Amino acid sequence: MDGLQLARNLSPERRVQVERSMKRKLDARCSLFVIMYIMNYLDRNNIASARLGTLEKDLNLNYNQYATCLSILYVGYILMQVPSNMLINRIDRPSWYISGAMLTWGAISTLTGIVTNFGGMVATRFFLGFVEAAFLPGVLLILSKWYTRKELSLRNGILYCGNLGSNAFSALVGAGVLSNMEGTMGHAAWRWLFWIEGAITMAIAIIAVLILPDLPHNTRGFTEEERQVAQLRLIEDIGEADTDSDEQGPFEGLFMCLKDIKVYVMMLSFTAYVVGVSYNAFFPTLTGTLGFARIPTLLMSAPPWIFACIVSLVNAWHADRTQEKFWHIGGPICVGVLGCVISMSTTNVAARYVALFLQASAYAGFIVVYSWISSSFPRPPAKRAVAIALINAFSQLGNVAGSYVWHLKENGYRKSYGIVLSMFGVAFCGMWLFRHMLVTLNKELDAAEEALANDTSDEKAAGSPKENVAAQNAILANATFRYQL
Repeated sequence: MDGLQLARNLSPERRVQVERSMKRKLDARCSLFVIMYIMNYLDRNNIASARLGTLEKDLNLNYNQYATCLSILYVGYILMQVPSNMLINRIDRPSWYISGAMLTWGAISTLTGIVTNFGGMVATRFFLGFVEAAFLPGVLLILSKWYTRKELSLRNGILYCGNLGSNAFSALVGAGVLSNMEGTMGHAAWRWLFWIEGAITMAIAIIAVLILPDLPHNTRGFTEEERQVAQLRLIEDIGEADTDSDEQGPFEGLFMCLKDIKVYVMMLSFTAYVVGVSYNAFFPTLTGTLGFARIPTLLMSAPPWIFACIVSLVNAWHADRTQEKFWHIGGPICVGVLGCVISMSTTNVAARYVALFLQASAYAGFIVVYSWISSSFPRPPAKRAVAIALINAFSQLGNVAGSYVWHLKENGYRKSYGIVLSMFGVAFCGMWLFRHMLVTLNKELDAAEEALANDTSDEKAAGSPKENVAAQNAILANATFRYQL
């Protein structure tokens, strides 16, 4: 017995009521992840707004040193992602872990405002990335433990709006602080940017520990019916319980991932995609090529990301509705390509500003990739946890490389856009290859299901014992799982 008899005995009408109530509570709690993600990216990318102030002058940084300050964050970020997700998959209160990580990175972000030289900035950025590594893969894992494959793209899209929204908020907050707080209490405005945003992050972290969900079997604030239905939904979605075997060692999920060639294909494809969208860290600088003053430039950096957020939600919703992944990733990549081509081809201000909207919209496909990863490595949870973290961690090498791509200023960053175009091409082809691999696996599952059905029919015709037929039928039920394409 799996301990879910209460949920299994519910009438269809009652099941619908309980499931609706459970999802309403869950969506309300998980909405805080969006705010947390906004602060996650604000604390990571506020250095781009600070650069438009006097940061480089005050710390005596040249371009390569500034790029190093950007890229060193991803060194810590890459190192900690897999160990962090392996840990969070094994603890019963992930809400405490995520909130504690947020409190810590908020403190580190605040300390960034007191650095006085290149070495200090490098150190704080490294540890900021090291601690922030717990957030995104951890949250993606938590969401995958609650939502079915038909619901995950939209929820991941809503989550990722925190990322996109942070680009808009970062520009607006940066404009407000840089224009009004220069010299306040004897400090440069860019220092206030880190202090204010870091303090807000720590305050949200304290609230988060009281609100965030844990796991379907132990989250407070849910009825027993709701907890059991939450667990039963995932069993029905995949065909088996979302639990690890008691015999699995702590590194079993890692070993499973390292043996799966699909992981490597997605790692390389996603990394190319990250290089392709590396302009997000330089967006105020690219907006500055339009020729406006500092504050208008920051204000004009916000609308493209608001537009991208809307496009991303529509794309994620449609991906869930159609249960299709590849074209919901490839389509936005093509839109991003169009934006880059326009930026390379004209000096017209209006056209180049429209191109920024198209480039930002490329993130719509980026979001769907995360749900594709979760649905392509569904069980056991230990493997899914490592797959999410490993692919996301490796992809951050794209951010390290992207930190240096945008040093090529000639002709409105035409060479930089050329690199981005090539990376978009690699990402598109890699995602197509990943889809082809899933198509092959689905054909193998079709063949296995047909063979199982024939075996079951033969057993029944021969008058086999009832328990053997039941076992065959259980295997057949699990064979109905198919990878989403």
